[in-house]
Amino acid sequence: MADTPGPDSPQTPPARPDLARRNRRMLVGALTIVAGMVGLSFAAVPLYRVFCKATGFGGTTQVAEKGVDRVVDRTVTVRFDAEVNRELPWQFRPLQNAVQVKLGEVREIRYHAKNLSDKALVGTATFNVTPDKAGIYFNKIQCFCFTRQRLEPGQELDMPVTFFVDPSLADDPHMKDVATITLSYTFFLAADQTAAAVQDQAVKARPGG
Repeated sequence: MADTPGPDSPQTPPARPDLARRNRRMLVGALTIVAGMVGLSFAAVPLYRVFCKATGFGGTTQVAEKGVDRVVDRTVTVRFDAEVNRELPWQFRPLQNAVQVKLGEVREIRYHAKNLSDKALVGTATFNVTPDKAGIYFNKIQCFCFTRQRLEPGQELDMPVTFFVDPSLADDPHMKDVATITLSYTFFLAADQTAAAVQDQAVKARPGG
C-alpha cells in the first residue's frame, strides 16, 4: 500500500497565475515582433524608393510637372548614357551624347530604341545620375522611363526626355565641383509582356492617376 504523504512531506507548488500570464504576454510579444519584421520586409522596398526620391540618394532623380522661373548664369554639361540588359534584344542609344545647359533651363533630348527581335517586346528602363549627389537637383518633366515601352518586331522609336537642373544647385557649397552630370538608362525586359500592362502603366503615370 502506497505511503500517504504526511504533513511534513514536500509538496509540488501549484502554478502561479501571474507566471502563466507573464508567459502568455512574452509569447504574444514575440509573435508581434515576428509579424512586425515580416511587415517591414515587405515595406522596405517602397520605403527605400521614397527615401531615394526625397534625398536623391544613389543618384535618384526628381520628377517635376513643369520648369522653374529662375535661370542662373551657371552652365553644366549633361552627358547621356544607354545600356540594354542582355535579355532584351533591343538597340538603345542617345541621339545626343551631351548638351550644355544653364541651371533652371528646360531642355529636351531624345533616345532611340529599336526592337531587333521577331516578336513584340515590352521594355522598362531604370535610371540614375552621377555624381550621386546631383540626383536631388536633376528634375525630369517628361521621360520614357515613366512608363513601359512596347516595340513591335523591327520597330524603331525616338523617345523624349525633358529635364532641367534645379538652379538651387548653385547655392549648395557641396556642388561647387560639379561641372558634368551623366544621365544613365538601362533597359530591361519587362516581367509582364502584355499590351495591357503598358496601357495600365501609362494611366498610373498620368497626374492624378
